[in-house]
Amino acid sequence: MNRLEQKEKIKNEEEVKEEVETTVENEESKEEEDFKDKYIRILAEFDNYKKRTQKEKGELYEYTLCELISKMLPVFDTLKLALTHETKDEALKTGVELTIKQFEKVLNDLNVVEIEALGQTFDPNCHNAVMHIDDENYKEKEIVEVFQTGYRLNDKIIRYSMVKVAN
Repeated sequence: MNRLEQKEKIKNEEEVKEEVETTVENEESKEEEDFKDKYIRILAEFDNYKKRTQKEKGELYEYTLCELISKMLPVFDTLKLALTHETKDEALKTGVELTIKQFEKVLNDLNVVEIEALGQTFDPNCHNAVMHIDDENYKEKEIVEVFQTGYRLNDKIIRYSMVKVAN
């Protein structure tokens, strides 16, 4: 090999070496970008997971609370009914009244509210019409009597109000 060929060979080897180094740098850079992208995606996925589980936890709490309250409402109704009956035992009457007030306080603390019904316009989303009456003294679809009080927690109906509606 003559000198010119050797110089040419060295030059080619240097070019190949530079090309290899550039390729390695590009691959490392691409690999680094891939890792960054995966990291960002995993962070976003984990953040979404936390939000989703927090939402599910809240929904489960609300569902469980509604179920518990719906099971307790007949007891509450019975206590209210007990007050309508005559009794000579004032201590018993006072005890029932205090129990009702305590029950109302618990419902209030849990953000459970009564569904307004008497005198309101009938709304099938929160009222259950069990009777209709034709009476011109009332507006159309006005609730004239409440047989059973309805309750809601936030936007969720725990129990519909059972009502009599004027036609």
